[in-house]
Amino acid sequence: MNRYPLWKNLLIGLVLLWGLIYTLPNFYGEVPAVQVSSGKATLKLDTAATLKRVEESLAAAGLQHDGLFADLNSVRIRFHDTDTQLKAKDAVEKAFNPDASDPSYVVALNLLSASPQWLTSIHALPMYLGLDLRGGVHFLLQVDIKGAVTKRLDATTGDLRTLLRDKNVRHIGIAREGQSVVVRFRDTENQSRAKAVITANTNDLQLVEGQDGADFKLTANLTPLAQKTIQEFAIKQNISTLHNRINELGVAEPVIQQQGLDRIVVQLPGVQDVAKAKDILGRTATLEIRMVDDTPGALEAAMTGAVPAGTELYNERGGRPLLVKKQVVLTGERLTDAQPGFDGQTHEPAVHLTLDAAGARIFKDVTRENVNKRMAILLIEKGKGEVVTAPVIRGEIGGGRVQISGRMSSEEATDTALLLRAGSLAAPMEIIEERTIGPSLGADNISKGFHSTLWGFIAIAVFMCLYYMLFGFVSVIALASNLLLLVALLSLLQATLTLPGIAAIALTLGMAIDANVLINERIREELRNGSSPQAAIHAGYDRAFDTILDS
Repeated sequence: MNRYPLWKNLLIGLVLLWGLIYTLPNFYGEVPAVQVSSGKATLKLDTAATLKRVEESLAAAGLQHDGLFADLNSVRIRFHDTDTQLKAKDAVEKAFNPDASDPSYVVALNLLSASPQWLTSIHALPMYLGLDLRGGVHFLLQVDIKGAVTKRLDATTGDLRTLLRDKNVRHIGIAREGQSVVVRFRDTENQSRAKAVITANTNDLQLVEGQDGADFKLTANLTPLAQKTIQEFAIKQNISTLHNRINELGVAEPVIQQQGLDRIVVQLPGVQDVAKAKDILGRTATLEIRMVDDTPGALEAAMTGAVPAGTELYNERGGRPLLVKKQVVLTGERLTDAQPGFDGQTHEPAVHLTLDAAGARIFKDVTRENVNKRMAILLIEKGKGEVVTAPVIRGEIGGGRVQISGRMSSEEATDTALLLRAGSLAAPMEIIEERTIGPSLGADNISKGFHSTLWGFIAIAVFMCLYYMLFGFVSVIALASNLLLLVALLSLLQATLTLPGIAAIALTLGMAIDANVLINERIREELRNGSSPQAAIHAGYDRAFDTILDS
């Protein structure tokens, strides 16, 4: 009656074996490691080449490592002890950043799982430890949504001024007043014409007619949908920018997420240098558009050290030198959006830029005067500039819509658009809460959490075995299997374990044993009613299911 086919028993055995394998990495702990990642927004990490350079630098220094690991954004080297880790960091730092004043790579100390290679190869990795278990820093950032809306309204003011001028609609002034843009007229005819023009060309403004003394006015407010879009974009863009910046800290699993409508939580497990973390989070980057100096012989002279007056020497993505004029044509403040796409005629990958009204006018004039010349787009950070791209101007470009194309893949177009968008924050942020948790406190939390769960399990096991004897022993095995599979699943999903998470696991043990109590009590009841042991066991599991499901 209570016998099952062989395949079911084998399936249970395989599931338990899978659970054991994926639970094992959590017991190996962590070992010292060094992480190498890109230190510049325009430098993309070539993992294969980086791995080779790391091995060469360690071999030259006579240092042994316990394993090399690579992902899309970094390369990590595992070591046996902290002494070797520190020596390796110095060796790799010298190899990758010969110019310490202008580092191209971030070489940071880190921790990696000590799991054997065969476990790592099947993606059997330990759970990440949260801030309260590993130690680190916690920031709560307030995003100035009002500032983002104000910035958008300032851009809208310029856009409306350009639009009305192009449509030959006369007005006596356009200005932002609070959270509105007010356009003033001397007569109702131009007021009505302006309303019709603005309505036909924009879909994110609500227009209200009014009168101010002898003048007539048109008040434009952002629609609720437009305000919501600005808010969502500001939060999303700031989170994306923070992700890019935090990569420099070498944090294995940072937590960067939205909290509420206008706040961002940043948790950096393992980071103890609060000053450096705050510097990274608060850093600003700006975009600049300048003209390239194509004067014959100027580049060659600059490469010999004789840089012509009014110019600066930079390198393009491929490493080719580029002589750029110091005069800034446009800054990133005039760029409202950058999206990857395709050229409408050649269907080649391209980057589509959108400028505000003032930027559109400047760009139109500059492109008209510099046809067939190159224009460099630079990312300026910490006083140093890098060339994102340097396209050739094919003709006058007006309307504020700019396309960059030519000799780029879809991936490069996406990367370029991201660089142009993520160079600076979409809205200002302020740190309103800051906490630091030391590693010793994290280790103490792990110890207490582990022992509380262990002693809870032992207490349940002793009670079940004493009260239900053999059936209690079976219940303990089921409970242990439950815990094993739970930890294995969390490890497979690469979940982040926190102190409340450990408490939840302990609570799960207490809740899970409840089902076994119901089954065992049902079996006892069936035995008291005169059922045979086999029939009682069958009925206990079969008839207790509805009660378990209901509870």
